[in-house]
Amino acid sequence: MSAADEGRSLGELVATATSELSGLVHDEIALAKTEIRQDVKRALFGSVAGVVAAGLVLFAVPLLSFALAFWLRNWWDLPLAVACVIVAGFYLVLAAVLLLWAKVKLGRISPPERSIRSAKESATLLSKARPHPRQSVPNDHAGSPT
Repeated sequence: MSAADEGRSLGELVATATSELSGLVHDEIALAKTEIRQDVKRALFGSVAGVVAAGLVLFAVPLLSFALAFWLRNWWDLPLAVACVIVAGFYLVLAAVLLLWAKVKLGRISPPERSIRSAKESATLLSKARPHPRQSVPNDHAGSPT
């Protein structure tokens, strides 16, 4: 015990320890929330990229495919079927690039490592804390008749 703690009662010490432990838990939770928010933002941006890629495939590709296929047919005098295959291949490559980009964004999501490490350190520290043994108080009335 420090010199400042000698004048404090057991109740005050327990209240202080409880308050500090509560503060530690609140700090751990705040750290975890911050790390999770960062990961949610990364997941959101990666998901948006995936949704954009899916939107391209479902809505824009058919219209753009016909327009480009007819342009290829007129410009290079290709058969319409060959022009359509070239356009389809182009859009598949574009979709693959967007999906890879989404995978990279989603792959950067990691567990809240600092929070986990800090919580483990706190748990280790608290598991090593042992209560101080009580000093035995001599009983002046033991063995004396009253």
